[in-house]
Amino acid sequence: QVQLVESGGGLVQAGGSLRLSCAASGRTFSSYGMGWFRQAPGKEREFVAAISCGGGSRNYADSVKGRFTISRDNAKNTVYLQMNSLKPEDTAVHYCAAAHRCYGLEIFGSYDYWGQGTQVTVSS
Repeated sequence: QVQLVESGGGLVQAGGSLRLSCAASGRTFSSYGMGWFRQAPGKEREFVAAISCGGGSRNYADSVKGRFTISRDNAKNTVYLQMNSLKPEDTAVHYCAAAHRCYGLEIFGSYDYWGQGTQVTVSS
């Protein structure tokens, strides 16, 4: 069982930056593929970014490429999402997720554990 706790959300103006963190419990963090998803009001949860177990492979949704960066520190059991050049359409609850696999992480169904989410609000 893995528990995930997100932090770092908040209110920011368009063009600003935020860094989300997701701390994971357990001793086998490096064996999990990690991802970030988001869900805006009235919309389905969508893929944002993912990183393989060792951190060597990263994938991004087209809507965030060039603006967001996912990274992980396996020594700290933490995955990060650096969000730059934020836009109002990035407003959503952002969720961290862990998968018992290292690839194929763009797919919602690949994930086994989810955090509670952190709100990101971007004002225009």
